Amino acid sequence: MSFRLYFSENFKRMEDSLNCIYRVINFMEKNYDHPVSVKELEDISHYSYRNIQRIFKYSCGETIGAFQQRLKVENAYKRILYTQENLTSIAIEVGFANIASFSKAFKQHFGISPKTARQSKEQLLCGDAILPITSEVVLKPEIVYLKPVQVYYQSINTYYNNEEIEVLWEKFMENDFSGTGAEYFGVIADEPLIKTEINCRYDACSSVQSETRKLPSKMIFGGKYARFTHSGSYETIDDTYTKIYAGWIFNSGLEFSHTPIIEKYENHAENEDDQEKQLTYILLPLK
Repeated sequence: MSFRLYFSENFKRMEDSLNCIYRVINFMEKNYDHPVSVKELEDISHYSYRNIQRIFKYSCGETIGAFQQRLKVENAYKRILYTQENLTSIAIEVGFANIASFSKAFKQHFGISPKTARQSKEQLLCGDAILPITSEVVLKPEIVYLKPVQVYYQSINTYYNNEEIEVLWEKFMENDFSGTGAEYFGVIADEPLIKTEINCRYDACSSVQSETRKLPSKMIFGGKYARFTHSGSYETIDDTYTKIYAGWIFNSGLEFSHTPIIEKYENHAENEDDQEKQLTYILLPLK
């Protein structure tokens, strides 16, 4: 294949993928004021919701749910400024269930209450038009076929919050995994919920049963994965996810499975000084 043809095909893939984000943006702009279903977003984007919500977040800087909420309060503010409608009517018309949830979201976004905004007629700043970006760094994952592995785990529901995950691991490692060759994994199952943050169930897993208590077990892996390598502190793993979901995924030409993302902690830091030596594999499931 010539370089020109290769470049042309990659550019077309990137363009098609960016168009999928613009389709989601346009759809949300037209339908911000009523509930949007996961199926609608999957049909429009041609990605599973698990993937489109991450693509949207890492390309646009906010989740689909946060974008929808921003559209609601910004359109509400225009009505507050230019109409005489009462605040409860405006709240319902832009898609909030009641005045209380509207007031809370409005204050979080603008820093003042809807009532104060109406009284002051202050020209509040709305957010800039959303503009998808792509990562300039091209990652080259290994495509690997992995056998099923039985693991023993503890879980939390989280917004993929590092602090919550660290607390879970601290509790999890209080178990005695003294068996030889223990391997450690994180299983990230994103919930199909349209929220302002990515909601997921996170499982801390060991390939060895605890010596001190009986942990529940399940099978993970079994199939084809794109394996990415993240080197260094776990605090910077979002940078690697950005390169995956705002770059590599657009040019991969692969089909993605609905099964969870798996992180394998290949080399764990025992203290702060060793964090740069950490090694984490990020495994995206493929069909």
